Amino acid sequence: MAHKFEIYKDKAGEYRVRFKYNSEVMFSTEGYSSKASAQNAIDSIKKNGPNAPVEDNSQA
Repeated sequence: MAHKFEIYKDKAGEYRVRFKYNSEVMFSTEGYSSKASAQNAIDSIKKNGPNAPVEDNSQA
């Protein structure tokens, strides 16, 4: 699979989620105190992400 979510611990000991596509990190989340909270973030992104609007603030 070319894309995946990863849960990892940062240097401060918090759990974070990163989304990778072809081994490139596309984004990562804030730190969470528990692994369950990190998993909840993944579940929320999967559930709500497809319907999220795009807000263009680039002022092109």
